[in-house]
Amino acid sequence: MARYTGPATRISRRLKVDLVGGDQAFERRPYPPGQHGRGRVKESEYLLQLQEKQKARYTYGVLERQFSRYYKEAARRPGKTGENLLQILESRLDNVVYRAGLARTRRQARQLVAHGHFTVNGVKVTIPSYQVEKFDIIDVRPKSLQMLPFVAAKESFGDRPIPGWLQVVPSNLRILVHQLPERAQIDVPVQEQLIVEYYSK
Repeated sequence: MARYTGPATRISRRLKVDLVGGDQAFERRPYPPGQHGRGRVKESEYLLQLQEKQKARYTYGVLERQFSRYYKEAARRPGKTGENLLQILESRLDNVVYRAGLARTRRQARQLVAHGHFTVNGVKVTIPSYQVEKFDIIDVRPKSLQMLPFVAAKESFGDRPIPGWLQVVPSNLRILVHQLPERAQIDVPVQEQLIVEYYSK
């Protein structure tokens, strides 16, 4: 199971967006890392497109080959390719767990899914990239409900807004997927049109 395990703050500073969430080091030094970080860098059109692609990749914890596959799948679907791409990324099981407030970060959500703490429609799923569908029901396995991350999720339920395409039952941490997300419901700091331009070269 490949994933990026390097320093997240370094990537955040390079891409000029807080990918961790509440990262104090990112706020303290709002310039790229390295000895030439404060130097002026000419921002070409290609650089801006590449940065948007990297933002999406690191936000959702996806490696290059998988992201490229997602883009090809989005291009095959009817509608706008950029919006389709974001919808595919948002529909990953680890992201749904994060959006529902059952994990503090996407990295934690990925780990919880990989360790087998969730079922989708009654079937145990251990693949973080599993694509949820409309009307899917995601449950925490009964044996896992007393674990610290889920106890903390119950206590802090409501601290973070839950998107309208999901519904969470706080008593048993059940997630109901009412629909697949639309672009207006996806609040990630990414300009998907630049990603489309990057892959269209």
